[in-house]
Amino acid sequence: MRVLVTGGAGYVGSFTARHLARCGHEVSVLDNLAEGHRESIEPGWLAVGELSDRARVRALLEERRIEGVLHFAAASRVGDSVRDPRHYYRNNVVGTLDLLETLVDAGVSRIVFSSSCSVYGTAAEMPLREAAALQPASPYAVTKYAIERAIEDFARAYGMAYALLRYFNAAGGASDGSHGEDHRPESHLVPMALVAARDGGEIAIFGDDYDTPDGTCIRDYVHVEDLADAHEKALVKLVPGSGQGSAYNLGTGTGSSVLDVLGAVERVTGRRVQRRMAARRPGDVARLVADPSRALRELGWKLRYPDLEPIVATAWAWHGARGQY
Repeated sequence: MRVLVTGGAGYVGSFTARHLARCGHEVSVLDNLAEGHRESIEPGWLAVGELSDRARVRALLEERRIEGVLHFAAASRVGDSVRDPRHYYRNNVVGTLDLLETLVDAGVSRIVFSSSCSVYGTAAEMPLREAAALQPASPYAVTKYAIERAIEDFARAYGMAYALLRYFNAAGGASDGSHGEDHRPESHLVPMALVAARDGGEIAIFGDDYDTPDGTCIRDYVHVEDLADAHEKALVKLVPGSGQGSAYNLGTGTGSSVLDVLGAVERVTGRRVQRRMAARRPGDVARLVADPSRALRELGWKLRYPDLEPIVATAWAWHGARGQY
């Protein structure tokens, strides 16, 4: 299939773009490079631009005869969204509306959306099934929820086929050590803990008074290559013009606390991770763990990395390949 990956120079987007190419798809990437990295993808794939430039996006869709879109482009830091919601609503929601209108005008009727487990918010049910109540607790989460609703409405009205992939905490590096996580600045726990272990730095633990066994937040860490595989499987399942789609949770089904992650990092690296306690962050919830059974059943998805420690090991190997320790 000829596919466009928006935000495809970012972490999960670039892994997915590479995986799509390995699966035989013809890949194009649209990215403004605000967060993504040009070097993370093949040079011939990239078009630098904004979703709001609808004429440019329309031309790209038509010139490359795009048949499906995988939509990753978004601002994604929970704390930043609390401090600057204006940017998050305009960038995430308005940007996606620009994209959806352009897809309709260009006759592209397949979309896979990179959503988030954050749409569930403080849901009591755990592990989370797709039918759980959606109670987003931060501006970032609300933007993901709003985009899901917009895609569903566009699908019903204009015959688009869609998949909403609510993934949990992406982590890890390429199994061959060639590619990994590189946010600038970094905000994700696994790479931050690896850097602290490598450099002798200190990591902040935001809250140790949550209703969890050790008081720290629990998350479901899923390997980025497993996420990329789920995106490809969701894409090929779509029936263009059907107006139908579904939401899928992408996680391992196992929760790990912040302290669990630090322990895994210490075992993998053989080094101590210094830590300090800090206040809770606005928008954080105590636990988010997936029930991935629908994706496993309906998409034929299979986890290559069901356990935390091997995920951490691939991330550490990538840092080593870059000569960072």
